[in-house]
Amino acid sequence: MRQFFKKIILISLFSFYFFQIEKVKSIVPYYYLPTKKNLQKQGLDIGKNAHHLLYFGRYEDSLNLAKLAVKINAKDEKLWLILAEAQIANEQYKNALSSLNKAEQINSKISEVYFAKSNIYLRISQQAKAKIALEKGLKIEPNNHRAIFQLGNILLMEKNYLRAIKLFEKSVKIKPDFWQAINNQGLAYFEKNNVNLSIKLFESAISIQENAEPLLGLASCVRINNTKLAIHLAKKALAKDPKYVNYDYRKEQLWGEKLQASTEILLQNEQLKQDVILAKSKIIESS
Repeated sequence: MRQFFKKIILISLFSFYFFQIEKVKSIVPYYYLPTKKNLQKQGLDIGKNAHHLLYFGRYEDSLNLAKLAVKINAKDEKLWLILAEAQIANEQYKNALSSLNKAEQINSKISEVYFAKSNIYLRISQQAKAKIALEKGLKIEPNNHRAIFQLGNILLMEKNYLRAIKLFEKSVKIKPDFWQAINNQGLAYFEKNNVNLSIKLFESAISIQENAEPLLGLASCVRINNTKLAIHLAKKALAKDPKYVNYDYRKEQLWGEKLQASTEILLQNEQLKQDVILAKSKIIESS
């Protein structure tokens, strides 16, 4: 009750004051000024929405939202990372590198910044810079199996097969079912003329996931000693992914010259003629 009477007195004392305020409000509109904390939350919420849109393939919408997020809160490195991801999806690589540099300036201890940079550098064929970025990221997160695998891929491109193999092995130790790293060991060993070990590695990759790449790799390995099996494996590989009929596509997947030569001989087999024609026609249809 005492509080009630206090309120009555206050209202009486300030009634004239509030009357004047209302007059001012009729001339000057009232604006809500969000706090710094609210702005940060709004920026992060918008950034999350931008990130979600990427997974639905709405790249342009994602980019616009991500730009808005960093305008609201330019001091959050996570938002710059989201913007960079949206820029990569929209093939704006130079802008993405700029966004990643800003994220790095805010926090240089985030491995994702360097891994994202390496991804961009690989897309624009700057392998040396990609390698440096990966190495920086791995100093922060040394057990990232995908980053180790990617560094191994760069060494595979450089034909540094022994170092590439060691990195693929390290990646598999961290994630034993990482069939891609097992497969790429097979690619490397074939170029080192260790066909028997390549066979074992391709078989191991297939046991985890029956993917077209190890299937065709294994087919190319056994084509001399077991033509029937090689034909069977090649048919299955081309049915799963027709793109592997293409020499340039296999090169993009880091197939070396020796394995490429063996595969080209295999695909010229008369028993694969219709499969090769069908695979090429599917590629044309999908382009």
